[in-house]
Amino acid sequence: MKKLLALAFVAILSLNSFAQTADLRKKIHVSGSAETEVTPDIIYIGISLKEYFKDNNSKKKVDITTLETQLYNAVLKAGIAKEDLMVNNVSSYNYATEKKKNPDFLASKQYRLKVADLNKFNAILESLDAKGVANTNVESYDYSKIESLKKDLKIKALLAAKEKATYMVTALGEKIGGVIEIQDGGDNMIQPMYRNYAMKAEMADASAAPELDFKKIKLNFTVNVVFEIK
Repeated sequence: MKKLLALAFVAILSLNSFAQTADLRKKIHVSGSAETEVTPDIIYIGISLKEYFKDNNSKKKVDITTLETQLYNAVLKAGIAKEDLMVNNVSSYNYATEKKKNPDFLASKQYRLKVADLNKFNAILESLDAKGVANTNVESYDYSKIESLKKDLKIKALLAAKEKATYMVTALGEKIGGVIEIQDGGDNMIQPMYRNYAMKAEMADASAAPELDFKKIKLNFTVNVVFEIK
């Protein structure tokens, strides 16, 4: 009998504890989202230069130094800082040795150029010897104010969630209360896809640079919020 009374007492205490800890508030769960599109203003472009022979004449080589000077001058002419043009790779670190072994050896060099506007890159290409440009491609891109933009969008997503909860609760004759819980739904950033532009020497046309598609980064942010219903 004593054991039964003890068990009953424990059960009563458990029920009282549950009643004290259970959240009996009326709640509404909603989500809010906000999105925008921005044009990348940090773009890294790979440029590969390669020596070539004029008119297939092995004695008339356009050397890598000449091509590099053209690129450097074109970059400065486009208003881009010289620090934004970097050497990525050289085809042969012992260029002099290779040249002695093989007179027909053609050196190549890869560069990385940072631009804020792809239109400037088009202007640079138009100033280069197209036959010396092996290929170009967009390596990566970003937006300089991305963190500030994320903050603004998440605030807008929160306000959108509050607006949704308000009109839903008001339609039922109730009032929205304070925030009980906020969950970040994560970042959704869709990066643009750029086509790579290969310019083979035998097909290059020095009179026209390739047209570059200018696409935007799309950002979408979602938050899940729980509001109390008064």
